[in-house]
Amino acid sequence: MNERFVHSDSRQPATTQAAEGMPRRIWTVAEIEAIVRAGIIAEDERFELIGGEVVPMLPKGGRHEMVKLELNQHFQRIGPDNLYIAPETTLRLDENSFVEPDFCIFPRSIFPGDLRGYDVLLAIEISDTSLRYDLGRKIGIYGAYGIPEVWVINADTLVTHMHRQLGAAGYGAILEARPEEDVTATRASAISMNLSRLLRPL
Repeated sequence: MNERFVHSDSRQPATTQAAEGMPRRIWTVAEIEAIVRAGIIAEDERFELIGGEVVPMLPKGGRHEMVKLELNQHFQRIGPDNLYIAPETTLRLDENSFVEPDFCIFPRSIFPGDLRGYDVLLAIEISDTSLRYDLGRKIGIYGAYGIPEVWVINADTLVTHMHRQLGAAGYGAILEARPEEDVTATRASAISMNLSRLLRPL
């Protein structure tokens, strides 16, 4: 994931090179989970682990929460028995990375603790202050770990940015859907939405 990853000997923790040239310690998912269990980081503190680097997440606004709540009720009504529609689940990508999409859709045959990127049928991000990050670096991360489809919903305008047709160069189809358009997942056809029927744009 990180081109500046530096392998050190087995007695020293791995590091990554920061922009100003100072090294940073690489953290693993297991280490971060242990730190949270020890109470050093609060369980409700919002962050993701990308290539071993802790990325703080901005607090979610009221609009973000409204969109998430309405979508969650909608998805739970329409969701089929063979799929999990998990809100805010931790998606472990490898030993040095995890992300927390707003929704993760995957088969019920997969135990949530074993979930990896290639198991996910659809990831959904609801964005307000994080829109640039979600449409930029985070899309690249999702693609690198084999997630075939990602929707990024602008919480204010309710425009959905759909990323599909994952290939070696990333997502081959990047589309925008207006709130009044029906949107259906390509690998989970039972999952669809029309945001204008659930919410109004700001």
